[in-house]
Amino acid sequence: MREVYFIKQNKEKWLGIEQVIQGKIKKNPDDLSSLYINLINDLSFAQTYYPKSNTTVYLNHLSSQIYQKIYKTKRVEQNRIIYFFKTEVPLLVFQYRRYLFYAFLFFILFTSMGVVSAIYDKDFANIILGEDYVNMTVENIKKGNAVGVYQSGSTWGSTIGIIFNNIGVGAKLYLYGIFCGVGTLFALLSNSIMLGSFQYFFYEYGALKDSARGIWLHGVFEIFSMVVEAMCGLILGASILFPKTLSRFNSLKIGFKDSFKIFLSTVPFTICAGIIEGYVTRHALKMPLMLNIIIILGSLGMIGFYYFVYPFMVNKKINKNIHDAVL
Repeated sequence: MREVYFIKQNKEKWLGIEQVIQGKIKKNPDDLSSLYINLINDLSFAQTYYPKSNTTVYLNHLSSQIYQKIYKTKRVEQNRIIYFFKTEVPLLVFQYRRYLFYAFLFFILFTSMGVVSAIYDKDFANIILGEDYVNMTVENIKKGNAVGVYQSGSTWGSTIGIIFNNIGVGAKLYLYGIFCGVGTLFALLSNSIMLGSFQYFFYEYGALKDSARGIWLHGVFEIFSMVVEAMCGLILGASILFPKTLSRFNSLKIGFKDSFKIFLSTVPFTICAGIIEGYVTRHALKMPLMLNIIIILGSLGMIGFYYFVYPFMVNKKINKNIHDAVL
C-alpha cells in the first residue's frame, strides 16, 4: 500500500485519537485499550513499510501519548501524587526539554551580565542589592561572618517568610510567560543579574568561598527551581506564539495545563530550600566543610537527576513498553 493512501485511509481515526488524548472526547478504559491496540497495528505496519517516514514518527508519538493516558487511568486508584511526580511530570519535562535548555541558556547569559556589570561598574552592586544590604554585608565580612545576614530572626519565622517569598518569585517567573514569554525573560533577567552581581560582590571582598559555603546550601534548590519555573513561563509563551495546527486558545489551554504541572513539581524543592535557608544556612561557617559539600552536591545531584536524567529514563521505559506491545 502506498503511504499516501495509508494516511488517507486512517487520517480521521488518528485525528480522533488526538481528540481523545487532548481530553476533547471522553473514552472509558476499555475503549482506550481498543484504540491503543488499533493504533499499534498501524504503527507496526508503518515501521515495516515506511520505517524512515514522518508517518512512523507521528504514530510512535501518538502511541506514546495514548499509552500514557491508559497508564494514568489504570493508576488513578493508586496514589495520584506518586504517579504525578514519578511519571507524569518527568514525561512532560522530556516533552518540553528544549525549553529547559533555553531557560538555562538565558540564565547563564543573564548571570554573566550581572558579573560583568559588577566588574566594570563599582556602584552596580549598591544599585542592585541596595546600599543598606551592601553596607551590612561588608561589616559582616570584616567580622569574618560573610553569611551573617542569614542569622537574623527566628528559624521558623525566617523559614515561612522565605518559602512564601520564593514561591512568589517562582509564580512571577511562570505567570509572566502569558506575555508571550517576554515577561518571563524579564523576570529571569532581573533575578539572574542580581545573582551575578551578588556573587561577584563577595569575590571582590575576598569572601566568595565563605559565601558559597552558606548561599549554595539552599541556593541549589532555589536557583535550579527558578530556572525550571522560567522554563514553564517559556512553555506558556510558546503556546501562544506557536499554536501549530491548533487554535491559539486550545494551544494556550494545553500549554498552561502542561506547564502548570511542571511548575507544581518545583514547589517541594522550593520548600526544602526555605527550610535549609531558615535552619541550616545560619550555621554554614560553623559546620565541617565536608558537610557543606555533601549537602550542596547532594542537592545538586537530586534536583539535576530529576529534571535532566530521570525524564529520559521514564520516556525510554514507556517507549520500550510500546515496542513490546507492537511485537
